[in-house]
Amino acid sequence: MINPRMAQADEGLFKPGSKLKHLKTGGFYKVVLLANIEATLEPAYVYESMQTHDFWIRPKNEMEDGRFEILTN
Repeated sequence: MINPRMAQADEGLFKPGSKLKHLKTGGFYKVVLLANIEATLEPAYVYESMQTHDFWIRPKNEMEDGRFEILTN
């Protein structure tokens, strides 16, 4: 059995501290880090709502599929 490589906290498309806009809902979020889902070791982003300060986790492939855009300001 080959062990998958663990994700590094800042190796994804969105770096920690990046501010994002969800294109469907219009919500604003801040990336905390890239982590691994315990059961599968799949890389996933931990991110925070800038409106409610709730924390969310979403698989890396979903996060980077075009539903979020990075904000420059």
